[in-house]
Amino acid sequence: MLPSSLQSFLSILLLSLGTHSSPTQHPLNTPKSSHLQFQLRHLHATGNNSRIIFKDVHTSSFAPLAPSSPSSDLTWSLPVRTSVTKRHRPKDLREFARARRRSRDLGESAILEWIEEDVDGPDVTDRGTVLELAKMTNNAYVEDDKNKEWYNIGDGWNHTRFGWEPDADGFRGHVFASTDNSTVILSIKGTSAGLFGGGGPTAKKDKLNDNLLFSCCCARISWQWTTVCDCYRGGGYSCDQTCLEGALAEESLFYPIGINLYNNLTYIYPHANIWVIGHSLGGALASLIGVTFGAPVVTFEAPGERMAARRLHLPSPPSTQHVTHFYHTADPIPMGVCTGPLSSCWLGGYAMESRCHLGRSAVFDTVTKLGWSVDVRTHGIVAIIDRLLSQEWEKGTWTDNSTDPNPDPSKDPGKDKDEGGSKGELPLALPEDDCVDCFSWEYQ
Repeated sequence: MLPSSLQSFLSILLLSLGTHSSPTQHPLNTPKSSHLQFQLRHLHATGNNSRIIFKDVHTSSFAPLAPSSPSSDLTWSLPVRTSVTKRHRPKDLREFARARRRSRDLGESAILEWIEEDVDGPDVTDRGTVLELAKMTNNAYVEDDKNKEWYNIGDGWNHTRFGWEPDADGFRGHVFASTDNSTVILSIKGTSAGLFGGGGPTAKKDKLNDNLLFSCCCARISWQWTTVCDCYRGGGYSCDQTCLEGALAEESLFYPIGINLYNNLTYIYPHANIWVIGHSLGGALASLIGVTFGAPVVTFEAPGERMAARRLHLPSPPSTQHVTHFYHTADPIPMGVCTGPLSSCWLGGYAMESRCHLGRSAVFDTVTKLGWSVDVRTHGIVAIIDRLLSQEWEKGTWTDNSTDPNPDPSKDPGKDKDEGGSKGELPLALPEDDCVDCFSWEYQ
């Protein structure tokens, strides 16, 4: 049963959706179009009291760039292609929550019933689609299109300014919806800090989440560091596992806030197919949310989140292939090498030690193929948008079947498609099967 205040809020929000052009909702498994059009529908943020703030964006907020614009429905025509994506979602989310508690409190695994189904997810072999999703993740960092860092993803339309609430200092981003409400995209902002090219009111909580989710033990790097929890047990590399998991269970952290937000979206769009995207910390959170609900996920330059998923006691579905990570080898953060006293992460107070990802990873080998130097300044989403995804690469530049022990030509992004799909311009997305995090540490 929803609290009365939330019911009132959602009622107002649902009524406001009527101002959009006659949306028709479809069952999850029956989206037919291979191309989607999206509108920015909501801004979301979190206040300093962990209250989720929604801002509905009305079509009246958009204005044409020129009076002669041929479009009259105030939509953004995005070249987003879909493809059939197999996912596994828990049959009962209450059982999912109970399984998490049982694993955390008793150290026992529970057998969950998972629903396997095919849904329309983003075509992660199509460069144009991945590029547009990357632009959406970039725009989650900025307030409106008046900011020079905003990417115009419209077709002759701009976004009118909508500010986030003054007390919003945490989890934030944008919500996009297709014109028929069949697909909704939740775009989550990543870390805002001078180290990664920004700053602002969310920087403190962003850093706390980074150091809890991606460090081996509470950001205990050396005696000089102030830890974010009291789980270090001395003796070199010894950490209290129960203490660490308790620290990640704090309700003020971003994962439970993201779960709450996703649930709100399913209430607003009960029949929509929801995708989750994000960059950096936002990408890792997108993956954790996607694994929880079975939502298709695309991330960019995300730190390894597999260790965080285990510490959060997320039950493992039969497959996480609906999660796709894009990153490049010159970025030390997703590669797990932004460590040591001479690294930028160390100097900035970030313990970015994890490197193992869930799902599949499509890795641009920019060090070998383009001669890039390993540099944290390449971590920003702009680098992957402007220098990789916006470029037309020769077929096969990034694909190498020799890295796949069981190559399947039908799944090779280098294979041409009949209708203008990928032409080998993206790396193969492969699971990180042999990856190990924090091998020097002992957990008690």
